Amino acid sequence: MELMPILSTLRRHKTAAGLIVLEVALSCAIVCNALHLIHQRLERIQADSGLAEAELVTFRVAGIGAVGNVDEVTSQDLQALRAIPGVRDVSINNQVMYGNSNSFSGVRLQPNRDANSIGFPQYTVDEHGLTTLGLKLVEGRNFRAEEIVLDNAFNGPGENPPRPRQIVLSQALAKRLFPDSSALGKQVYVFGDTPMEVIGVVQTLGNVHPGPRTQRPGDAEGAGQYGMLLPLRNSYRGAYYVMRVDPAQREAALKAAGTALEAIGGKRIVREARTLEEMRSAYYAQDRAMIWLLGGVCVALLLVTAFGIVGLASFWVQQRTRMIGTRRALGATRGQILRYFQLENFLLSTLGIGLGMAAAYGINLALMRSYELPLLPAYYLPVGALTLWALGQLAVLGPARRAAALPPVAALRSA
Repeated sequence: MELMPILSTLRRHKTAAGLIVLEVALSCAIVCNALHLIHQRLERIQADSGLAEAELVTFRVAGIGAVGNVDEVTSQDLQALRAIPGVRDVSINNQVMYGNSNSFSGVRLQPNRDANSIGFPQYTVDEHGLTTLGLKLVEGRNFRAEEIVLDNAFNGPGENPPRPRQIVLSQALAKRLFPDSSALGKQVYVFGDTPMEVIGVVQTLGNVHPGPRTQRPGDAEGAGQYGMLLPLRNSYRGAYYVMRVDPAQREAALKAAGTALEAIGGKRIVREARTLEEMRSAYYAQDRAMIWLLGGVCVALLLVTAFGIVGLASFWVQQRTRMIGTRRALGATRGQILRYFQLENFLLSTLGIGLGMAAAYGINLALMRSYELPLLPAYYLPVGALTLWALGQLAVLGPARRAAALPPVAALRSA
């Protein structure tokens, strides 16, 4: 079929053709960005934290009265928890990933307090921290017992309280601080002018910032991949007990932990007892809801576009009955009539996709400025174009086949 009759027909139906073009453009622009956002959320949800999440349970202990020496009670707690059947190891941490607390510290390469520093998540652990969390060392070693500083001494009275002298970095943070060499043996500064030696590097430490999603220094640069471990043992007040247990015994271990701690100090209660998998699921609940919402928007837009194409094509078939019958009488085959409507839809879809691609990048640039999202990858556009082209061809197929089935006598009936 010739292209000119199609263009001539479209010029006579500018409003209807324009509506289809706008529908396709709007669908292309919104669907491309929605799929990009869905991809970002899925990456966030599926990213590896580096922890043995299936084996970890955590809880906090609240005191409701004096219990004597806090550090001594904490030591007794840890010994009692490690004695529970099925428990592989126990640590006490200042914060837990996917929890409600936030602890960030600035890291500097110079002792000068005015030197540039960027805040990253910092986890305080004892010598059992790495094995409890299931972190994998790729360089260096774990903390030793004699290197652990007690929190009460660190934050206690005195002019020169003890400071941690060692630090373990995530691999991403180590490469950022020392891009041209190994971080092992190098010095960094976290607490004032006290140098800290990098004694170990773990493969992965976290893919999110603990606690609520608030903007932090370095967020836009992927700071969720960075983290550091400090040899500082907190007391049970204000810290989290983390136990690594057989996944099948997690609930039993939590119950046994409450009983064991109650025997040590009766004026304490266990709270926020959960598995890390439960905490992760709750943390990403909003992300999953957003994925379903954006997915629903994409499906709705595509359905509206498809129904619009079907409706317009059906209307045009009815309006062009005489033209179709005349062409059939002059020798046009069913295949030629079918291709006529398919080519017409292809031209409208192409124009809409072109406008939609420009709008997609415009929306993405606005999102980048407002929410610091990454640039829309170029491959989303051809994928979106192919999807909309295929959708248009499928939507117009039914009306086009009805048009191709019209007999030549239809021209006489509509005369």
